[in-house]
Amino acid sequence: MEIAKVYNPSQLESKWYKYWIEHRYFNSVPDDREPYTVVIPPPNVTGVLHMGHMLNNTIQDILVRKARMEGKNACWVPGVDHASIATEAKVVQKLRAEGIKKSDLSRDEFMTHAWEWKNKHGGIILEQLKKLGASCDWERESFTMDPDYSRSVIDTFIDLYQKGLIYRGKRMVNWDPSAKTALSDEEVIHKEVDSKLYYVQYKIVGSDNEYVTIATTRPETILGDTAICVNPKDERFTHLHGKKAIVPLVNREVPIIADEYVDMEFGTGCLKITPAHDTNDYDLGKKHDLETIDVLNADGTMSEAAQFYIGEDRFEVRKKITKDLKESGNLIKEESYKNKVGYSERTDVPIEPRISLQWFVKMEEFSKPGLEHVMNDDVKFWPPKFKNSYRHWMENVKDWCISRQLWWGHRIPAFYFGEGEADFIIATSREDAMERLNALGKVVNPEHLKQDDDVLDTWFSSWLWPISVFNGFYSDEEIDYYYPTNDLVTAPEIMFFWVARMIIAGYEYRGKKPFENVYYTGIVRDQQGRKMSKSLGNSPDPIKLMEQYGADGVRMGMLFASPAGNDLLFDESLCEQGRNFSNKIWNALRLLKSWTPEDKPAPEVANLALNWMDNRMSQIVEEINEHYSKFRISDVVMTCYKFAWNDFCSWYLEAVKPNYGETIDSHTLGRVVNHFETLLKLLHPLTPFITEEIWDLLDERNSPQDRVVVARWPLITAYDSTFIDGFTRATELITHVRNIRKQNNIPNKVAVDLFIRDDEEADSVFYPLLKKLANIDTCHRNTEMPAEAFTFVLGRAEYAVPYGEEVDVEAQVVKMREELGYTRGFLKAVQQKLSNERFVNNAPDQVVQVEKTKEADALAKIALIEEKLKTMGEAF
Repeated sequence: MEIAKVYNPSQLESKWYKYWIEHRYFNSVPDDREPYTVVIPPPNVTGVLHMGHMLNNTIQDILVRKARMEGKNACWVPGVDHASIATEAKVVQKLRAEGIKKSDLSRDEFMTHAWEWKNKHGGIILEQLKKLGASCDWERESFTMDPDYSRSVIDTFIDLYQKGLIYRGKRMVNWDPSAKTALSDEEVIHKEVDSKLYYVQYKIVGSDNEYVTIATTRPETILGDTAICVNPKDERFTHLHGKKAIVPLVNREVPIIADEYVDMEFGTGCLKITPAHDTNDYDLGKKHDLETIDVLNADGTMSEAAQFYIGEDRFEVRKKITKDLKESGNLIKEESYKNKVGYSERTDVPIEPRISLQWFVKMEEFSKPGLEHVMNDDVKFWPPKFKNSYRHWMENVKDWCISRQLWWGHRIPAFYFGEGEADFIIATSREDAMERLNALGKVVNPEHLKQDDDVLDTWFSSWLWPISVFNGFYSDEEIDYYYPTNDLVTAPEIMFFWVARMIIAGYEYRGKKPFENVYYTGIVRDQQGRKMSKSLGNSPDPIKLMEQYGADGVRMGMLFASPAGNDLLFDESLCEQGRNFSNKIWNALRLLKSWTPEDKPAPEVANLALNWMDNRMSQIVEEINEHYSKFRISDVVMTCYKFAWNDFCSWYLEAVKPNYGETIDSHTLGRVVNHFETLLKLLHPLTPFITEEIWDLLDERNSPQDRVVVARWPLITAYDSTFIDGFTRATELITHVRNIRKQNNIPNKVAVDLFIRDDEEADSVFYPLLKKLANIDTCHRNTEMPAEAFTFVLGRAEYAVPYGEEVDVEAQVVKMREELGYTRGFLKAVQQKLSNERFVNNAPDQVVQVEKTKEADALAKIALIEEKLKTMGEAF
């Protein structure tokens, strides 16, 4: 069969993915095998594939494919998250483009548009994952608003409410003025920004010329001030205790209160207190029974309570009020100031602290099992360093705000029958609500029963993901087999959004952990260290990358520099390197297919190489398994890469390759093919497409069960480390001889002799390898060393290759003198460092030892060169 000269991934990837799907290799049903379960971190239904998805899903696919080859019942569940905020924004944007306002639609009408959008655009990212090679069980695709899934979300809410873990109340929340909804603390991204500090003076009531000055970054909130606060220990303001100040512009008299919360060293030592617009002010307001004035509307414009700038945007008002305060004489000065401002994780606008009636989950006691089982390693984090940040968050956990002022999502199952805050019933439906009310003896007109308009936080559904995707609330058939899942691959930034909450839900509803291991990937960054994003324009299109370099090439490129938990500095050249690796493996196939087998004895060097590969292959399998067990995926990649490129494609194939124009013995060829198949098994989780294609071309494969996708993972057999080390030293020796040839223009076709002295390590068994790969005619062991020769030391042995007619002896003398001078200079610098007592006494022991080793090596090299020059009759 003629093999194409160049590997063409665009033609072969779609062919093999279609084949895998048609033969249902990725599908899973419970059976008597050990299950291996992974649930995909559900991407937003609004999403398209980005580099973070590429990294995350490549790692998941690697783990799943390896488990499948180990004979486990591998089940990788795909799906998407309904993403309340992001999806509603997309739908509103679409409607606006069509000239339709959300406010002009009923809730049902809007939901019709939303579902139409979801059905048209919601599956894009999953289709893109197929191009990556993701071996998900696509028949199990889940969506957080599927009927059964939605039912589990609502039932969970009802259950937690009945347990007293969910409550409704007015509290200070993070408010997104763009999406017009509350957010949890975890949905706020704090960014350092360039701001201004405005110094504003407030006149003291009853005094003509006394003022207090406050410093604020948000002068627009002055209109909602209801107190001035000072530290009771601050003697500068003791005389003001109990007095009042006048809020500028609105001329409101507010009390001057004392509280140790105030930092006397920060700013002016005086704080303006705006309980409606700052979390700490809100707490002080409750403590001191202050009035609360909300000067901002839900969309970030000024409310009527502000009295000024009504209906104008908060940031425009900041400019105007600054000017007005200056004109009124209340603005003393402005200073540039860097501070951290909270931004909405979804809409990227500055959030506003806002008092709002919302639904919350009590977290303090509820979260304790989630902390305990991570700290005792029931749930293992990889790398373990993330346990520290996890513990810090869990020990300081706040109640979880779970209500969102949106329409797209799971509507809160609360039904109101009166005007009082407690006049509601929790029920699965309107009919259920009426039945519950009747049972309580409450007479309610069904027409007056109104369901809560809000929906639940998206994370309140996704925290049930490992349970609900197996219908675990309503059926034991699958959940008992697949749960707990094995490995979760995710990003550290959703450790609290998702990972912690899944662990909490797992112990609450299954009495078990949801997964054995959590592998945290790093963030994909550009070469400047910036996180890749569309807004920065520094993120390549993953689909275009795969079109250019092949999915296998991009997978390898992503993984070359992606140690667990550490960020990946991505460069497109990594994908090129990945593509080159594919080409290297492809060329190995072409080389094998070019050999003509013949029934004849195997040469000695071939038997030597076959024996080495038997041993080396088993050693490599052991190394790779160890890396997998510690989730060192980048080490898996580099180990496979170096073994395939150097050991297999270079040394091994070169050693067994027949001489030009000759045939290869059938025994050797058969063994090489077997070794190649083992290599393909090791590479398949990393590069699934090319390995399946080469597997198919290596031998005739008629059965669907005879594919590398389901081939058994290589077993570890006993291996001889001493033999492997001996072969490695032989390759190092060959490299030295080849370098001598290259540096001195000795043609490869010219055979040379090799003299060996005090060779306690090398074994004559490897001489056939030296003779073939370095074209050595004769190996002379422990005889008199020639005077005119190139010499080098390897291990504890000295080697010499005599000069031939092609070598200019005078030039070699000049070269040795230059090397002697350089080495003497190097030795002098090292000895100066070692003679410095300060360095020797203060540097770490290992650093000092390195310098001593440099000294010993330099002395040995100088002695060798001097001895060499001496034997050549040269003075030095």
